[in-house]
Amino acid sequence: MSPLRILIIGLGYAGLRLQTAFEHAAAAARIELSIAYADHMQKQTTLRYFDRIDGALQDFKPDLVVVSVNDTSHASVLAQLAGYPGFVVCEKPLATPLDDLAAIRSALTGTRGFALNLVERYSDASRVLRSWVARHEWRLVRASFHWGKDRINDYRPTCGVTSEAIHALDLIRWICPAAGPMTITGVLGARSDFSISGPAVLDTLQVTATLGEATVSGYSSFVNVVRQRTVDLSFLDQADQLIHARLVFDTPRWDHDHLRIWMRDTDGRDLVVHERVLSPSQPNLQMLHKLSRFCLDLVHWVACQRPPSQPFADLATALDLQQLLNALERCAQTPPPARYNPGDTRALLAEDGDVESLG
Repeated sequence: MSPLRILIIGLGYAGLRLQTAFEHAAAAARIELSIAYADHMQKQTTLRYFDRIDGALQDFKPDLVVVSVNDTSHASVLAQLAGYPGFVVCEKPLATPLDDLAAIRSALTGTRGFALNLVERYSDASRVLRSWVARHEWRLVRASFHWGKDRINDYRPTCGVTSEAIHALDLIRWICPAAGPMTITGVLGARSDFSISGPAVLDTLQVTATLGEATVSGYSSFVNVVRQRTVDLSFLDQADQLIHARLVFDTPRWDHDHLRIWMRDTDGRDLVVHERVLSPSQPNLQMLHKLSRFCLDLVHWVACQRPPSQPFADLATALDLQQLLNALERCAQTPPPARYNPGDTRALLAEDGDVESLG
């Protein structure tokens, strides 16, 4: 069997994470890999280098292409994949609110398959709750989330907080697929110069929405001074009893997740239905446990046609999510932008800095 050929477009922070996760997944699956990368500049690595995407596609003939450039460059890279017949993986979000989604759809029509990297779907906490909801036919009444981190003076360009909010919005829809479509009803936001991408990038959102008949409210920010990732959901079971669930992600460390499902007694006591605490510690997989699961599914599918552990977030899903994110950007009511950098220069986070800060 010939090696599985993977081309990583953009070997920055995200690309290096994916390289490590793919190498771990291939070793676990006992599949030989050949990885190359395309980037605007050559990096300190032994991987084969291409300075042009078209040259890499022609000469390397990858089975799988990974788009891990900054989100502001996704659309231009995806356009260059027009006619590529293999499998495409793209970091989230699919694009920015300024990009032409019809052009992206057209460029990817000839691919063998597509997956958007929505890594929180690969947490056991998310999977278990989704299974409970489906098995017991719980009906969602209310969902709320707080999803933020500190990206002030990050060196990486960004389209803004929609790149962070996508996780929580996707999880609520994915955990409760029977609830119905999501419709945005209100958006408040804030802009600032937190990013090198501009003086008024949307950095914070407060959103209200409906998911079928359920109410959704949430807060997401790229200027949260601490990482905080929680999703709370309230359901009615078939007997109309109220059941609560809380998901906590990446706390106190990356990939350390927590699920708690409970009911409340008439005297106010919590009756815990299910609880799971995830503290992964597999060597050489710091911050990569969930990502390596995603990559293992990809390796098995592309190399052996082995069905993934759960369906990938395909192109239709990615486009639908992007339309939702675009509505957030379009509808956000914001005050004048905040200024984190009043001077002519700013002290950016180091590219080789602490992974907990850059993640």
